[in-house]
Amino acid sequence: MAKNVQAPTISIGITEADRLKISRGLSHLLADTYTLYLTTHNFHWNVTGPMFTSLHAMFMTQYTELWNAVDPIAERIRSLGHAAPGSYAQFGKLSSLDDVPATPSKAMDMVRILVTGHEAVARTARGVFPLADKANDEPTADLLTQRLTVHEQTAWMLRSLLE
Repeated sequence: MAKNVQAPTISIGITEADRLKISRGLSHLLADTYTLYLTTHNFHWNVTGPMFTSLHAMFMTQYTELWNAVDPIAERIRSLGHAAPGSYAQFGKLSSLDDVPATPSKAMDMVRILVTGHEAVARTARGVFPLADKANDEPTADLLTQRLTVHEQTAWMLRSLLE
């Protein structure tokens, strides 16, 4: 007969209250990142027009980067002792991004939507940063800094296509 084994208390130098606040913020970041991934992948599939080849390739690079970002965010939430959201219903409630339009957009509208998306994800990441900083949560701060760099640079590159 198995004994009831209680999980050990997490003692990493960050209070439970701070770990919960940071995990909630990271859950929003995860939802935003996954939503932007799905939007970017959709645009990769559905882009048309004279810039098809370059946008198709660029969107693939971007959705691949986003796909590679979701796991470290989710694993950081788990490292802080909380469950990572992982359903479309949860992501829909947590994300600050709108869902992709049902009818494929024109190529430059796709670019505009992605600019807005990357800027929104940057704002979400930036909003979590003070929580991580206050709690001396360097791993989360490092993750957020990396994500901010990617989203701000990608938004700039996409905006450059619109000028």
